[in-house]
Amino acid sequence: MLKSRQLAAIMFTDIVGFTAFMGRDEQKTFEILDKNRKIHKPIINEFNGKWIKELGDGVMASFNTVSDAVNAAIKIQEACNAAKDFKLRIGIHLGEVVFENDDVFGDGVNIAARIQSAAHPGSIFISEVVNQNITNKKGIETQFVREDILKNVSQPIKMFRVMSAGSENILPEKKAGIVPGKSIAVLPFVNMSNDEEQEYFSDGITEEIINMLAQVSQLTVMGRTSSFAFKGKNMDLKLIGEALNVGYLLEGSVRRSGNTLRITAQLINVANGSHLYSEKFDRELKDIFDIQDEISEKILNAVKIKLLGEDKDAFLKKNTDNLEAHELYLKGVFHINKFTPDGLIKAIEYLDAAILLDANYALAYAQLSFCYVSLLDFNWLATEELLPKAKTAARKALQLNDKIFESHLNVGRILLHQEWNVRDAMDAYKKALAINPNSAETHVQLAMCLALYDRCEEAMEHAKLAETLDPISIFNLFFVGIIPYMCNRPQELLAIGKKLIEMEPNFWAGHLWASSGYFILEQCDEAISESEMAAKLNPGTWTLGVLGWTYGSCGDTFKAKEVIDKIKAQEGYERFANNSLAGVYMSIGELDNAFKYYDRALENLEAQLLFAEMNARYSRTPMDDPRFKEFFDKMNVVY
Repeated sequence: MLKSRQLAAIMFTDIVGFTAFMGRDEQKTFEILDKNRKIHKPIINEFNGKWIKELGDGVMASFNTVSDAVNAAIKIQEACNAAKDFKLRIGIHLGEVVFENDDVFGDGVNIAARIQSAAHPGSIFISEVVNQNITNKKGIETQFVREDILKNVSQPIKMFRVMSAGSENILPEKKAGIVPGKSIAVLPFVNMSNDEEQEYFSDGITEEIINMLAQVSQLTVMGRTSSFAFKGKNMDLKLIGEALNVGYLLEGSVRRSGNTLRITAQLINVANGSHLYSEKFDRELKDIFDIQDEISEKILNAVKIKLLGEDKDAFLKKNTDNLEAHELYLKGVFHINKFTPDGLIKAIEYLDAAILLDANYALAYAQLSFCYVSLLDFNWLATEELLPKAKTAARKALQLNDKIFESHLNVGRILLHQEWNVRDAMDAYKKALAINPNSAETHVQLAMCLALYDRCEEAMEHAKLAETLDPISIFNLFFVGIIPYMCNRPQELLAIGKKLIEMEPNFWAGHLWASSGYFILEQCDEAISESEMAAKLNPGTWTLGVLGWTYGSCGDTFKAKEVIDKIKAQEGYERFANNSLAGVYMSIGELDNAFKYYDRALENLEAQLLFAEMNARYSRTPMDDPRFKEFFDKMNVVY
């Protein structure tokens, strides 16, 4: 048995989205694996490396010098980019390893593997020790990414990205429409309490400061989801600021012990890293509202924005004076942000409890309405009580306080998606934006109304602004995708689908929008492939409905009928899947069945019916049957 211990540069590579490739086309996946080998082997040999082994879709190699390892990685990425079939993640670390026969072991191997896992699609990540060894090498540039604790690695590892030609940028492209000098992201305040369960409290403080600042029309405020994408990541603040394209970052921490609080806050100028404001508060829990007000006011003063008169009174208005109700509300919002059926149901419990303590808590009613509507719209819980409860909570919030944007937003949701009243929904969204011009979701909802009026240029402007305000949120981007679909903009729809797939290959919505884009472009093979992947990742009635509709519209009646059987096999389909079934039947020309299920969908007030006429036109079904007009008249959409 040959065994030796030595210093070596270990390189790991991995194919991005390999599982999705395998699920989509097994034969093509094996061809990609073969092409991957043919790219790697000669380049590894060229740079005096040693091919160690394949690990599924990954490759492990060792090199005598870090320069050889990094240059080999750059050349591999360039060859992969030229091939355009797949993308790689590459990680490199220099460390002491044990060579035994044809294998390699040791911490250096584990660290290289973990760095590779942390790398962004299309990029090369290296450890600090590798970076130190290539700092002055001609033609190689690097950029610090973050310091992170990697699985099974005892010490935090600083990671750098190799800035190779053609290597994909890990930071989102800078968006038009934001003036960095008047823009801010509030990073999640760190929970410094001994109790991990206090995380809801530190998250809640962060979110409330975001919402306060978002009301200021002179300031662009990043959405919660994009700011929280950096939670727990020890990443260079300048990189975060550049990623979000903002001029300022607010960071802080919260330590809570019983009713005693210590809160710190620092405002950083992204351009030069200077601290414009820094403060520590040692107060009682009862002072929490005053602390939030003070932090927010000082931020505005630091960026030269003054609030006077009624604007200031509205900005500093408390939503409740009941601290216990406020804590229950924060716990509810913490569970809402998980955006799962169980999370929403748990949130409802906390919000109901908050309302019991403060019957005038408008914001709690607004969030309660959001929970009910989300459970309904995503077919997560289909009961007859949901819609009445959603309507009651939304209108109660508006009655109690029409000065918070959430009241108008939730009433707008009910009006548009449950009552199909486009006219009044648009008014509600405009009122919400007048209070909070930084709400990405409200811009998307208003864009839907504009698209239904065929005002697509305006609709697309609001959709692009929503993407700018919350650029790293896959759910926000999913909703943004509705607008190019409604406006018959297949290239833009396809671009959103591809971007979502790149951000998260296993999120079904990217494949759904890619499928729709391909279908409108009359590329049926690609449309079917993407809709199959969407349904595989999320086999619910909505994605199955799109799959069946795509099969039928592309001429495969047999597979469309198979999908119909799958939908009908799902429990509760009679309550929420009628619109999906109607669409599939329509795509195969069975209009009697289509209208039967459309009528059932109308009885159940299924939200997706709002797009029924648009779906019918996209399916290429002749619209001369008089029942189409009769049905759309029965829907009584208010314009």
